[in-house]
Order: sequence, then C-alpha cells, then structure tokens
Amino acid sequence: MSTLLQTIDIESAPNPTVAIIWMHGLGADANDFVPMVRELDLAGLPGIRFVFPNAEMMPVTINGGYVMRAWYDIVATDLGRHEDEKGLRTSQGQVEALIARENARGIPLERIILAGFSQGSAMTLQTGLRQAGKLAGMMCLSGYVPIADKAIAEHTAASKATPIFMAHGRMDPVVPVARAEQSRDLLKQLGYNVEWHEYPMQHSVCQEEVVHISAWLKRVLA
Repeated sequence: MSTLLQTIDIESAPNPTVAIIWMHGLGADANDFVPMVRELDLAGLPGIRFVFPNAEMMPVTINGGYVMRAWYDIVATDLGRHEDEKGLRTSQGQVEALIARENARGIPLERIILAGFSQGSAMTLQTGLRQAGKLAGMMCLSGYVPIADKAIAEHTAASKATPIFMAHGRMDPVVPVARAEQSRDLLKQLGYNVEWHEYPMQHSVCQEEVVHISAWLKRVLA
C-alpha cells in the first residue's frame, strides 16, 4: 500500500458535499491550478472540496532523465508508442486512494469529479474509465486517453454514465489536437457523453475555457 499523496485542499464552503480531485501536468505541482478556484464562477453550487495532489518525483526519459513530478514516464514525443503502463497503473492506484479518502470524509463517488491538465488529464481518464460506479464528471484539459487499447478492454459499463468535459488548444505543440480528437472519438464510440471544446491556444488554459468549465460544473453538479 503506497502512502497517500500530498495534497493541497481548498474548501469553497464549510462541510463540502462535492470533491474535485484536480491533477497537474508534467513537471508542475499541486499549486498549479490552485489560482483557478478563484477564477471559476461557483455561484449556486454546493460546497466543493478542491483536492490538488502532488505527483511523485521520477526521472522522465524525454527530458533526459531529469527528475520531476510526473504521473508516469514519457518515453517518446508521439505519446502513443512505448507508453509507461506500469507508471500509469501505479498513479491510478494513488488517485483511487484519494477517492477513497473522500468517500471516508463523507463524499460518495457520484459527487466526485476527477480533473486534470495534460498528464493529469490522462490520469483522469485512466482512473475514471475504470471506476465501478458513476463519478460526477471527468474534466480533461489538454490531454488524451492513455493506453487506449487497454481502456477499450477495461472501461466499465457504470462509468459510461459519467459526463466528460474535454478541452484542447488547436495549436498545442505538446499534445497535438489530433490525438485529443482521436480520444474524444474513441470515448464517444464506447458510449460516453463527451462535451468537446477547442480554443485558439497552445498547451495552456484560456479565459473562455474557464467560463465553459464553470458552466459545465453547474450542469453536472445541479
């Protein structure tokens, strides 16, 4: 049993009834999306506990073996070949431990949203597609479905009821929009309800996207 990941927890109101577990991208840390909480329009929403975990430190092949926070190793720029399945599954277990902690704090699976940017988005799908029940949502920013062939075989029938928000930059040089579109199309073929947005940006987040995230949160948490 691995130790629970370090997290930064922010509650929008006392005694929150919703949790959003929000995972950072490669080389970032738990602080990365903390400022986003202030930018989101949470008016009318129930109390939310935002949980921002720190991925563990590991050497990343594509960055010359430099040690940084990562959910899994990146071996090649094409993202599709030589994927670090062992790393993905290890981190999946760590995210599931965070879900279990929220369950223990009184928040059921169907009131938990998994969210992430880039590698964190891949972890959202890696974990969310394999849940035995419905999540409140999966929010996938500038990411993709990792080990897609395994996702086809391992996704659960119950997880298909989980709404998915996908957003991507049309000029993303890190995760090409074509890769994200392939993931979107795969998810739709598997029977998921995917809300797709694309923006004239690179590997980042824009203000229009923040507005769309707020609107989506109000729909899935209504």
